Amino acid sequence: MNNLKVFVRGMSQMKKWEPLKQVGVVGVPFEKGQKKYGVSIAPAAMRSAGLIEQLKEIDGLNVKDYGDIEIPACHENANVDNMAYLSLVSACNKSLSSKVTQVLKDGRLAVTIGGDHSIGVGTVDGHFNVNEDMILIWVDAHADINTNKTSESGSVHGMPVALLVKELSDYWPYLPTMDWQVPKFSIKNLGYIGLRSVDHYERLAIEKYHVPTFAMEDIEDHGITKSINHILHLLDPEKKKPIHVSFDIDSLDALEAPSTGTSVRGGLTLREAIKLMEIIHSTGRLRALDLVEINPAIGNDSDRKRTIEAGLCILKAALGFSRRGTTPRGVTDLPVQTHHN
Repeated sequence: MNNLKVFVRGMSQMKKWEPLKQVGVVGVPFEKGQKKYGVSIAPAAMRSAGLIEQLKEIDGLNVKDYGDIEIPACHENANVDNMAYLSLVSACNKSLSSKVTQVLKDGRLAVTIGGDHSIGVGTVDGHFNVNEDMILIWVDAHADINTNKTSESGSVHGMPVALLVKELSDYWPYLPTMDWQVPKFSIKNLGYIGLRSVDHYERLAIEKYHVPTFAMEDIEDHGITKSINHILHLLDPEKKKPIHVSFDIDSLDALEAPSTGTSVRGGLTLREAIKLMEIIHSTGRLRALDLVEINPAIGNDSDRKRTIEAGLCILKAALGFSRRGTTPRGVTDLPVQTHHN
């Protein structure tokens, strides 16, 4: 009987998770983590397409637009082999980390619109400052876990995971300007969805640390629902940890989102991505969400429109938009049909 009382008391003390109805949107007009022009204008393009207005239409959602972060001019030169624009990347992410921390401390779910995926360093660091038990779902065609020694391009947008996880900190040289960011996040709290372009070293790292990974062939075999549920169960079997989703638009198939810098065919359908985000929303534990690598300068008007619309659909699904529609106010039952002979 005493054991039963302890169990009941423990259950009553468990944190009850509910989807946050307060959202803070942060824009990051930054593109120096890669080499193509255009990804920096994505926050403006998303707002112009009705981002804030569409989020506010979701039932019960309170949305605050924090605007774009100020990206400080960095006068300190960071000379590190094979890391382009490191000082600028560092300055941007330091500012972003502080902003994400502020949004979370304001009691809001942090929605960050990039920019390239190097900004994941700032968003995850800022989230970790508030929730050290967070788990990270990296939705991407690429693993982004290269170091400067293994990267073929030298672009930092392929390195954010390696910069964040403490298990790989010994693989880095000293990084000037990056003293503000100490790798504290554990790779044991990381899961991948949508991979299909993984470098040799990245594959070794994923296998060495047993990172839960559902690449596209796995999703093809098991479906998106079983794939994400399995990752969530492995990372958080007790269902008590805050979730951070870092969503690269190139996780979608190039037909769904053509306006992105490193598209790879054979990716997620938009329906799969929406389902993925609906499942994560339903946990009630989503606390931070990044949407990155939309590049309105790539492709024609139709490509841009399709890519931005896909991004809006993903954000809305993560924040509680229902494809079923909403019940009309004051109506709980369908009208009774009367049959006349």
